[in-house]
Amino acid sequence: MTLDPRLRGDDESRGETGFTLIELMISMGLFALIAVAGLALVDGIIKVQGRTEKRMDRLADLQRAMFVVSSDIDQISFGAVSGGGEKLNFTRAAPGFGGPAVPLQYSVANGNLVRGSGAMVQTVVGGVANVRWRFFDGSAWANRWPMREEDKDKWPRAIEIDLQAVGPGGAPGALRRVVTLPDQAEYPKQ
Repeated sequence: MTLDPRLRGDDESRGETGFTLIELMISMGLFALIAVAGLALVDGIIKVQGRTEKRMDRLADLQRAMFVVSSDIDQISFGAVSGGGEKLNFTRAAPGFGGPAVPLQYSVANGNLVRGSGAMVQTVVGGVANVRWRFFDGSAWANRWPMREEDKDKWPRAIEIDLQAVGPGGAPGALRRVVTLPDQAEYPKQ
């Protein structure tokens, strides 16, 4: 009766059944290299995702600010429009239905574009280096409104905002929006 060589336990059969220490160390080293490369790849992906999220948040803030400004100017109401440089003053129709019109002022304070109505001041967007308002009278752009004293009760045909802000990723950038105004209603003189 012959025993199976694997069960005999002699030296000749033991070498064929397992891995040597060198083979194990080489395979563990290769596995460690693959793990380190995979970890570096995952770390890089997480960093890129974080930067992308910050950029998307900043872009959303800037888009929201431009929407608020455009929406306010679109709802201009009876009253004078004045401005120049970093300031714009006008009267906006009341939010919702009815109610009195709301006087608004846009300006820059401490690196923020702010929207003021009476004593209430709201930050529209931060990271603003400069804002410039310009006014179109139907034939030319002007840096202030009213251009002449006799135009103080008239509205410009369009208002432009040129906003210099810190963009996504920290680089400075410029945003420009032109909002056309409706024809000014004729109100009886009081």
